[in-house]
Amino acid sequence: MSVNTSGFGPYDIRGIYPTSINQDLAYRVGRVFPELFGAKKIAVGHDIRLSGPTLNDALIRGLTEAGCDVYDIGQCGTEMIYFTTGFKNFDGGIMITASHNPKEYNGMKFVGREVRPISPQTGLLLVKEKVEDDSRDWSYRKATGTVYHLDILHDYIKRILSYVDIKNLKPFKVVINTGNGSAGPIINELEKFLPFEIIKVHNNTNGFFPNGVPNPFLQDARAETSEAVIKNNADCGVAFDGDFDRCFLFDEKGEFIEGYYMVGFLAAAFLQKNRGEKIIYDPRAIWNTIEITESLGGIPIVCKSGHTYVKNKMREENAIYGGELSSHHYFRDFYYCDSGMIPWLLILELLSHSGKKLSELLAERIKKYPVSGEINTKVSGTEKVKEIMTKIKNKYGELGKASTFDGFGVDFENWRFNLRGSQTEPYIRLNVETKGDVALLKEKTDELLKIIRG
Repeated sequence: MSVNTSGFGPYDIRGIYPTSINQDLAYRVGRVFPELFGAKKIAVGHDIRLSGPTLNDALIRGLTEAGCDVYDIGQCGTEMIYFTTGFKNFDGGIMITASHNPKEYNGMKFVGREVRPISPQTGLLLVKEKVEDDSRDWSYRKATGTVYHLDILHDYIKRILSYVDIKNLKPFKVVINTGNGSAGPIINELEKFLPFEIIKVHNNTNGFFPNGVPNPFLQDARAETSEAVIKNNADCGVAFDGDFDRCFLFDEKGEFIEGYYMVGFLAAAFLQKNRGEKIIYDPRAIWNTIEITESLGGIPIVCKSGHTYVKNKMREENAIYGGELSSHHYFRDFYYCDSGMIPWLLILELLSHSGKKLSELLAERIKKYPVSGEINTKVSGTEKVKEIMTKIKNKYGELGKASTFDGFGVDFENWRFNLRGSQTEPYIRLNVETKGDVALLKEKTDELLKIIRG
């Protein structure tokens, strides 16, 4: 019987359960993954979505019937599969998650040996092609592999905590909103080792997402964290998405910190201890990151947006850290993978050393390099994206230093912008920044949006 493969995307598989994501698909993925990647040992796990255990079982059945040994770490966050694959030197890892999507969704993320991402260029399209093969005798089984239940928590927590000097952390009051996602149990464990007073919001795991989908990237999902920071007179707030591969920070006033400034803070956190290291950044907004990196003796290197590009560039350059505006942060000593647990600890260590409030550190950077934040406009398809891009190129392309490195961008003396189509959603995304000129920022953002939105 044919399976629905519409959920295959540029980075993972993601769709609504049980129509485009179901047990049949998970089973077939399990059957073909070992033969495509020569895998003998695979780490698997799932987030808190209600369909996770069922899909997990089907995936494991497929993997073991392909002769592969499976190391099941149970309910977890995506980065725990990355860590397990690298720490145990497995041949690959598969995480069952739909990240920040609504509760009816689920999906799968893949890594291969050395925790290298599996993308359309490195095998994801082959997985899709094999899964769609209805002529195959799916009842044929090799020697059955073995399932091991692996407790990775202790080793994972030890690695996360290795990024900070715990004895030099100040006893901050921190609001943490895990959004009923997979981060709750990890926060409970980290709390035992940290000097912080942690005020927990929606910390119990619940796949029904009774308090809304955990996706603090959306403005509507930020209010509860912000209000809890103000109510509790906390030093900062932290919010996670469902599989906690991203975290989002709020200062002591409850103000959301754009991912752009987080990249600068994390670059500083590393370079204060490791001068001369390389920092990878994406081209959507750049000036703040470049200045901080160079001022601390680091080497800033631009890279296309997207986890595959960033991870590959970090390996190529042996970069200590890479960051994207989307709040994905990557770490060399975490197998070049993204983590949502490492960034907030590094920021609080930075805050401990600074003697300043988080809002003060943020205000300094905003004053120098104000940004629009990423502004999304829904579009009808790729042709509409091309039409908008053409209009923008015709107006601005000859006026400044233009680039098609990632989307389309133009640099002027005191302002710049980047416009790109989303790889995963029907949106065109605009970022504008200036050198200390808030009025110019508003003027140029409005000017661009007028053209983009017709």
